[in-house]
Amino acid sequence: MRDKLLVSACLLGLCCKYDGGSNRLPDDKLHKLCESYELIPVCPEAYGGLTTPRAPSERRDGGVFSSEGRDVTVQFKKGAEAALYLAETLGIRKALLKENSPSCGSGTIYDGSFSGKLIPGDGVTAELLKAHGIEVSGESSL
Repeated sequence: MRDKLLVSACLLGLCCKYDGGSNRLPDDKLHKLCESYELIPVCPEAYGGLTTPRAPSERRDGGVFSSEGRDVTVQFKKGAEAALYLAETLGIRKALLKENSPSCGSGTIYDGSFSGKLIPGDGVTAELLKAHGIEVSGESSL
């Protein structure tokens, strides 16, 4: 039996990205993942109750804020908790999440100014998964 891998749904081609699109991985990378793992899609923003499409959001001052100035921290935390629950329920120990995202980013995220500048840090979901011993990596690690 293959290990399960939690994967950002947008990387699998689901149109749940903030702008209604996806970040689908190239077919060759998806096929390799499917050969090695049972893929479990997750979209913490959707799990947290945010709509698609939605205004882009970034982490800032300990919270998450949309480009319109709306505080969406509660929704991001709710989505992160749902992703953790799914991982723990299914015994998932690894996650492949969308890089730089305020939810899924691991190691780098946008700085909160909506200027495109990256800074060291983790998204809300990546941070929570790591805190619970789940190995998190981004799509460039493939």
